[in-house]
Amino acid sequence: MSFDLPNDIAQTVSLALAEDIGDGDRNAAIIPETAQANAHVVAKEAGVLAGCEWFNEVFRQLDERVLVRWQANDGDSLRPNQVLCELAGPTRALLTGERTALNFLQMLSGVATNTRRFVERVKGTRASILDTRKTLPGLRSAQKYAVLCGGGKNHRFGLYDAILIKENHIAAAGSIAEAISQARENSPDLPIQVEVENLTELEQALAVDVDSVLLDNFESHILARAVNMARRHRRPNREHVQIEASGDINLQNVREVADNEVDRISIGGLTKHVTAIDLSMRLQAK
Repeated sequence: MSFDLPNDIAQTVSLALAEDIGDGDRNAAIIPETAQANAHVVAKEAGVLAGCEWFNEVFRQLDERVLVRWQANDGDSLRPNQVLCELAGPTRALLTGERTALNFLQMLSGVATNTRRFVERVKGTRASILDTRKTLPGLRSAQKYAVLCGGGKNHRFGLYDAILIKENHIAAAGSIAEAISQARENSPDLPIQVEVENLTELEQALAVDVDSVLLDNFESHILARAVNMARRHRRPNREHVQIEASGDINLQNVREVADNEVDRISIGGLTKHVTAIDLSMRLQAK
């Protein structure tokens, strides 16, 4: 399966390399400039692969003579001791790029793996698993790509492509109705979602016909009532309001949330609580 790549990979990799190399790799300098080597990357645990193009870009920027041949693709399930790719080229470039390339691959594979676990837990329900804006600074597009590799879906990318009215917006605007009214006036073409924390706020949001409601930290029995309220509501265009749940959702309770027939479940931990997959690059000098 192929996924659309973000357009900032080269920039992201360039910043990561500059952070690691500075004004020169003093470690790789102990190796003769003409030395060549082979290497391969092996998975040391099960997971889901993501980030191949970031890995490729590291060596592309260091030395275009490095060749990378992949034996797995983004989105593939990995098994322990599986060889993911083979490399060949100048030894210095392989040594210099090793850590940065693995950092991208391990981190993004970790996001994809965690996402896949949640997706598997809600299989058979109507719920989709979504990410949030709780991403590592500078790595949002990469992490959201990894969520797709794990079978999840992307929420809005930033503050410009959709409107999510949260509790602080409501407090600042004075009411849910006023916040939505101003949002529609400012951005009539963008979808509007309102985060609600109780049934009263949900009723207020439904009264002004929002596109989506985010049920935040609802206990299960209250969540069921909220979903029923939203399902009964019909907007002027006769479409259902999208129902999303969020807040303190984990692998232990996500199925219970999904069984309440929400449309979407957004989980900040997909990109905020990242546990990297253990990968290793092993080099053989020619």
